[in-house]
Amino acid sequence: MRDPAPRVLAVIPARGGSKGVPGKNLAEVGGVPLVSRAVHACRTARLVSEVLVSTDDPAIAEAARAAGATTVERPAPLSGDTATSEAAVLHALDTDEARHGRLADVVLLVQCTSPFLTADDVDGVTAAVLEGADTAVTAAPFHGFLWRDLATGPSSGHGVNHDAAHRPRRQDRPEDLLETGAAYAMRGDGFRAVRHRFFGRTALVRTDPARVLEIDDPHDLARARALAPLLDRNEAPGARRPGPGDVDAVVLDFDGTQTDDTVQIDAEGRERVSVHRGDGLGIAALRDAGIPLLILSTEQNPVVTARARKLRIPVLHGVDRKDEALKQWCDEQGVDPARVLYAGNDANDLPCFALAGWPVAVASAHEPVRRAARAVTTAPGGRGAIREIASWLLGPDLKSPHLP
Repeated sequence: MRDPAPRVLAVIPARGGSKGVPGKNLAEVGGVPLVSRAVHACRTARLVSEVLVSTDDPAIAEAARAAGATTVERPAPLSGDTATSEAAVLHALDTDEARHGRLADVVLLVQCTSPFLTADDVDGVTAAVLEGADTAVTAAPFHGFLWRDLATGPSSGHGVNHDAAHRPRRQDRPEDLLETGAAYAMRGDGFRAVRHRFFGRTALVRTDPARVLEIDDPHDLARARALAPLLDRNEAPGARRPGPGDVDAVVLDFDGTQTDDTVQIDAEGRERVSVHRGDGLGIAALRDAGIPLLILSTEQNPVVTARARKLRIPVLHGVDRKDEALKQWCDEQGVDPARVLYAGNDANDLPCFALAGWPVAVASAHEPVRRAARAVTTAPGGRGAIREIASWLLGPDLKSPHLP
């Protein structure tokens, strides 16, 4: 029997209390809550099996689930100011094992306070452990001279990583690496045994020093918000998302975009899928705002027809060439494809991505689709992604500025 694929669990501790920045984990950077940014980085990493947010705060839990994470309620003893991140990760690891009947091979500790963490950083520390390290940490090149104030008099300064009497040039000094505090990876069994994030052989995974920022006080948050337009590209959800007035029509894939891409089949072969009520609300708001809508699906399925009928929008399904169908529909509607938002999740959506001016991937989309997208939702397919898109175009209250 083949060994099962390694299971990688990303744990994001996100308690509600914060003295330095009240409500910190829900604070927005680049228009996206910090907890959602962390979830997005983990969900878009290739090697992560599941993302789990450990929190004591219902609002944080709701945001985490909307971004596609599983949540675990953190007990009160692990939610105070003195509780360690390790304690939260251990509790989450035990909860996850009870749910799945298997200890994760690799467990990650990912911090919300590092807003510019990327999926590549997450994959980097994960890969280091999968390839033989016991632990791994993101680290950035650091070339500064460190001093410590010994507080023993007027000349109390002490050189920490250098001889104060000898100042070699940067290129003549050994490279130091600064722990970023963004992402850590550990062998699951080893972490449970020692109950600490560092043990055995630790791999240092280099990251871009320009992206290193930990939010500990309001000044850090202000800096992050100022840097977001420069550092957010496709890494951050919503970094390039459309707003009111950017889109004239919305076209939606069905399976994996309006559903979670799973299907239940009964004894007679009838299919059942799961959809999100919030998506229905978002579609209704777009329809009421007068934005032309279309469901475009490769599958010929009564479920698609039934959903379109309930939403009161047109549907084209059983379509082999979705891009040709999209172009014809745009011609019939008199809509410029450059002003169309197309939302999808899989390879058969890529031709439409090339045609539409606003290709959008849901958070659970396959990697080539995410790379091709102009924007990526924080919510996965079937879990509120379409509601999120509607909020981009109409505002969070889903009220068009053109409506009374």
